Amino acid sequence: MAYVQGRIVHDADSHLMELEDCLDPYFDAKMLAAYHDLPIYHHKVGDGRWSAAARHKHDDPDFRAGEDDNILLRKNYEAMGSFRRADRPKALDLLGFASQLVFTTFCLGNFGLDQTGPLDLCYAAAEAHNRMMTDFCAVDRRFLATAYVPLADFDRAAATARNAISLGARALLIPSRCPPGHSPSHIAFDPVWAQAQEAGIPILFHVGGEEKLNPDYFENGLPRVKDFHGGEENFTSVSYMTIPLSVMQTLASMIIDGVMDRFPRLRFGAIELGASWLPGWMKSMDSAHLAFFKNEERLHRLSAKPSDIVRRQVRVTPYPHEDAGWLIREAGPETCLFSSDFPHVEGGRNPLKRFGDSLIGAPPDAVDRFYAGNFIDLMGEGLAADLRRPRHLVAA
Repeated sequence: MAYVQGRIVHDADSHLMELEDCLDPYFDAKMLAAYHDLPIYHHKVGDGRWSAAARHKHDDPDFRAGEDDNILLRKNYEAMGSFRRADRPKALDLLGFASQLVFTTFCLGNFGLDQTGPLDLCYAAAEAHNRMMTDFCAVDRRFLATAYVPLADFDRAAATARNAISLGARALLIPSRCPPGHSPSHIAFDPVWAQAQEAGIPILFHVGGEEKLNPDYFENGLPRVKDFHGGEENFTSVSYMTIPLSVMQTLASMIIDGVMDRFPRLRFGAIELGASWLPGWMKSMDSAHLAFFKNEERLHRLSAKPSDIVRRQVRVTPYPHEDAGWLIREAGPETCLFSSDFPHVEGGRNPLKRFGDSLIGAPPDAVDRFYAGNFIDLMGEGLAADLRRPRHLVAA
């Protein structure tokens, strides 16, 4: 029996768990050879011993015999379909989601190359990532590949977007942190937004592409705190606080500088960046609109209040520990989306229950928007019409 029963649920966040050689088959050979001494991604995924163990485990008939009963209990490399694309459709069947957006794990942030360069390597890594993701997702139409577009260079960004769309990417992923030397709202990026709008696919942000916490905050004279992975490089209660800051600033710049009005059919999604910040951020933008309206001509040209533009074009995924019902009441039923973060630990073992508990008392239409309607709106033409409300799931 599938995890989801009796409703349509689209999953706005799932992941591929890459092995140590994940990008090698997709990287331009000359580029990879030219930078063979520069760690691109192998330093993040180790020397291969752990991935050999992961492969061996998934080859073990006894281990595979427990896959169905442990679909949400096994995490990361133990999860079904976490790195073998042939296993992923069965995993989705067991989960019962109508579709999944699929993101990288180890390529989030493009290895810092957007900031450090060289630009040739920055864009080559993004292109390799995009080929890898579209290839992984090609196994099943329900998997919606995300393709990364660095914003370090105007012309290369447009070319990368064009290549990604031609590969079959269903969404363009951009960093939430500001690129060096120019705003993400710069008019020279209009060809990127125009291509996405024409293709009917969204622009996404995901955790990993944001400005990180100043490490000096960790130097508090106390023992270093471990996160729930047992390390120090991911979420802690202090570093968690910075996660939405970059996307708040970037989206505000895109709204105020008119990007969303120039491309009114384009949708933007903030994925795995939390959502408790959303209502206050919307209020703050409306306050800025009021305070500076007299002196800023760009504010006169906006088609609506910033908060109304958010409701029209921006969609956000709460974490399962956040109060989705409160968010819907405060920010509007148009704004929030369900996500599982499968197979990452952060998504938890029962996200439907956690979200469902917070949605008790919410209007049925708002609940449907959360689980399905807002995702369908976000994805546009990136989600085939027959996958939006599949008949066999409606009747489930």
